Amino acid sequence: MTSSISQVLMLSLLFASGAKASEELLMTRSAPGVRGGQLVVAQRSQPKTLNPVTAFDGSSRDVIRRMHADLVHIDRISQQTVPALAKYWTRSTDGREYTIRLRRGVRFSDGHPFDADDVLFSFGVYLDPKVQSPQRDLLLVDGTPPRVEKLDRYTVRVSFEKPYAAAERLFDSVAMLPRHLLEQVYRDGKLSAAWSLDADPAAMAGLGPFRLKRYVPGQQIVLERNPFYWKQDREGQRLPYLEGLTFVLGANEETQMARFEAGESDVISRLSAENFALLSREQNDRGFVVRDVGPSLEYDFLLFNLNSDIAGRLPEVARKQVWFRDLAFRRAVSLTVDRDAILKLVYGSRATPLASFVTPGNRLWIDNSIHLPARSPQRARELLKAAGFSWDPAGALLDPSGQPVQFTILVSSSNAQREQIATLVATDLAALGMKVQAVPMEFRAQLDRITETHDYDAALMALGSGDVDPTAEANVWMTSGSTHLWHLGQKTPATPWEAEIDSLMQEQARTLNPARRKHLYDRVQRIVADQLPIVPVISPHLLVAARRDLGNFAPSILDHNTLSNVDELFWSHPR
Repeated sequence: MTSSISQVLMLSLLFASGAKASEELLMTRSAPGVRGGQLVVAQRSQPKTLNPVTAFDGSSRDVIRRMHADLVHIDRISQQTVPALAKYWTRSTDGREYTIRLRRGVRFSDGHPFDADDVLFSFGVYLDPKVQSPQRDLLLVDGTPPRVEKLDRYTVRVSFEKPYAAAERLFDSVAMLPRHLLEQVYRDGKLSAAWSLDADPAAMAGLGPFRLKRYVPGQQIVLERNPFYWKQDREGQRLPYLEGLTFVLGANEETQMARFEAGESDVISRLSAENFALLSREQNDRGFVVRDVGPSLEYDFLLFNLNSDIAGRLPEVARKQVWFRDLAFRRAVSLTVDRDAILKLVYGSRATPLASFVTPGNRLWIDNSIHLPARSPQRARELLKAAGFSWDPAGALLDPSGQPVQFTILVSSSNAQREQIATLVATDLAALGMKVQAVPMEFRAQLDRITETHDYDAALMALGSGDVDPTAEANVWMTSGSTHLWHLGQKTPATPWEAEIDSLMQEQARTLNPARRKHLYDRVQRIVADQLPIVPVISPHLLVAARRDLGNFAPSILDHNTLSNVDELFWSHPR
């Protein structure tokens, strides 16, 4: 009897040991933590879905990315690609094929095994044009989708039509889906409606650190720890440390602040300079820490309307375009904008003035040889005079035909900082004799003017990339790009320098040598700094705060700013 029990126990131990050994867990490098406790985050808007295939809005993605995982991950601190569900990958010498080796023993949050069939299913869903997934466009190279093949249970090959230097970074945004739960839903044509906010948690599974526990309509989304998560710390503890993650819904920044100060939430990001200063004064007495992470990837800029389709229908705007197309005029404006005043008055010195659209937050790609020229209204006057502009006895600026220089700057009324910037820019340009008026309007109305009707003179806008790689900015700088804002819908480049940017952006995308890519993108940055199709103004810093006893807190300028390493966060003394 004793011998039989011993044999059973021995077999059980061997089985357990073998099962554990077959799991190729990823070991993290952060400090080992303590298991237990909940983390509460207040969101500014309510998610629209929990479906990673169809989610467009940031609030949905913030929740979804805590429940799912990707093949290759962009490390939010180093900004480089690192292994994730892919244990490793290799690239062919021609840069067209990527062979991806998956981790063995990985399981979805419902315990079901993950393998190459799930990868093939996932790519098939994202690339299906009928599904209309926002990830589809990211995966196309020159309009052609990649070919995804299964080589064996744990190996897949992804082949692109042409070499694509940033291909491995694309895998970061593609959540792997559970074929065993979604294949029939997909075949029935119902995938787009699947995994709504009120979905049954038992019908959902992912590969992220957390899984859905419950949704309280309009109030909160509660996630619980995924016991099958595929990471461990260097002491062998399986992550995540936290037992749960709760998103409190529908809070603007002031509500977020109130909840954070009252101890009802644990982290807060994208603070205004004013609220950051308030929390800075309170942090020693209130048990939290504030951090200025530095320049974000967002940049505020002044945009002039250079669209060519308005001559017949918007003659007043077309008349002003003669000024806007004059490089001397754009340079004079840039030399007159007081970026230091904007830095102090709008951002409380928590921002960085810009000479380029690439911010210092992009450590991998910024061209540090581009320096912001000293502000000089006098030099601006000289440029305008040489271009044929003059001034009347009252000091008003006149164009070469004798017409006064007057225009408006559209700005979103929902962004107080940007509205302040537009007002300050208008005041600066008044010193040159220009009559400029900042016109606040609802953001969607402003965007419609800029992207649809082109009925505007100038605008104060902001763009922010989701990645540091140059390909993330292709839609802005390629003349055919959907966010080539100053001249949308060009059939051919309007200027030689725009044609050169097109060529450079195309070449860097297919160049596999990193140093050569950097050289090409530096040239793009120098052309933009010289030609000023937009006038870069400033990059606001990422300002965040968290409870003092939250371990491994490592905010990043890449999304999610405070939760990108949520699997490694822990409470020093779990609540």
